[in-house]
Amino acid sequence: MIKKIIVTACFFLTLASFAQSGSASPYSYFGLGESRFKGTLENRSMSGVAVEQDSIHMNILNPASFAAIRLTTFTMGGGYTSTKMKSDKGDAKAQRTTLDYLAVALPLGKMGVGFGLLPYSSVGYNIESLSSDPNGNNNRLTGSGGLNKAFFALGYTIIPNLVVGADIQYNFGRIKNSNLEFITEIPVGTQEDNKADLNGFSTNLGVMYQGKVNKNLNYYSSLTYMPQSKLVSSNTRTVTTVQYDANYNLIVMEKVESDIIRKDVMIPEKIAFGAGIGKSKKWLVGTQIVYQNIGGAGNGVNEAKNVTYENYSNYSLGGYYIPNYNMFSKYYQKITYRAGLKYGKTGTIVNSKSIDEAAITLGFGLPSVSASSLSNFNVGLEFGRKGTTSNGLIQENYGSFSLSFSLNDRWFRQSKFN
Repeated sequence: MIKKIIVTACFFLTLASFAQSGSASPYSYFGLGESRFKGTLENRSMSGVAVEQDSIHMNILNPASFAAIRLTTFTMGGGYTSTKMKSDKGDAKAQRTTLDYLAVALPLGKMGVGFGLLPYSSVGYNIESLSSDPNGNNNRLTGSGGLNKAFFALGYTIIPNLVVGADIQYNFGRIKNSNLEFITEIPVGTQEDNKADLNGFSTNLGVMYQGKVNKNLNYYSSLTYMPQSKLVSSNTRTVTTVQYDANYNLIVMEKVESDIIRKDVMIPEKIAFGAGIGKSKKWLVGTQIVYQNIGGAGNGVNEAKNVTYENYSNYSLGGYYIPNYNMFSKYYQKITYRAGLKYGKTGTIVNSKSIDEAAITLGFGLPSVSASSLSNFNVGLEFGRKGTTSNGLIQENYGSFSLSFSLNDRWFRQSKFN
């Protein structure tokens, strides 16, 4: 049955990854869009802390973790986000529902492999800038699309408690941007449409180690390094003279399409380090630090004069608590309670102001009611803030509700009965 679920879900996510609007943020205009890759819901509920070698929960942030998987594992997650955006001139609301990831892990003795598909970044905005002068220029900016990531990972156990791994990622996607420039009193304007088709490969290397502080206390560590990689961007620009009615319904009058321009987009190297302490199947407290040399990269089309980039950084503190892992009569004592805090710089500077983000996360891991199953469902909550209202910018206050499931089974075993 699990195999049929995997095939169906893979097909569904492949379609949804192109069709869904994964962002409603005006800051997704810059670079490759708003970053979406934050790991599975189990790790996201701890604000990204992913340091423990888990045998039944997948960690797609560190490829070394696949060596610790002991059961065939299939995981899939999605969520709903509501955002309130405000500036010194007003406010607005936006909602979006997304499918966040799908992955499969297979244990192969001292090795483990994993593969999956997930959105890496998303573009989705609708911005209108109106001049107070009736004869002044007005602009309407819209954008959609994003970058997707398909990966294949391999983890290997060097010695007990020390695992290493690597994954190869194929990044692909399309970003569309449109800019309509018009004058209120004149029903004729100019619309510029930009389309960037992106694709390229990248890699991620990882190592994890855990040891004993004493009989009941463990320590954990995790390190990943992503070398600099390249995306090939094929850009097409179309300029159209348009006429519009009172409802701004457009009528194309004259279209001029430029040639396709190919440009290389560099994704900077990134390093992440995590450490934690805890008791297996009972509790964990950990921290995670992520650093990237340059916080963003333009796709060669949607570049702006008031935007520069700085180093990306993210700092997380989180953990989990399980009251009684082996309790069967009181279900609530088997639930995994997760929480975390995070703060980071997105790497984008607009109007000389850094765009920062801070959030609090909560989560609950709900194990299967069947004593013979290790499958589980997860619920996650996140409340955060991004940006600021100073310097003519927009502050986003958001709340998200996420769901995921992790199905575990034994494959490749010989039946004792015919």
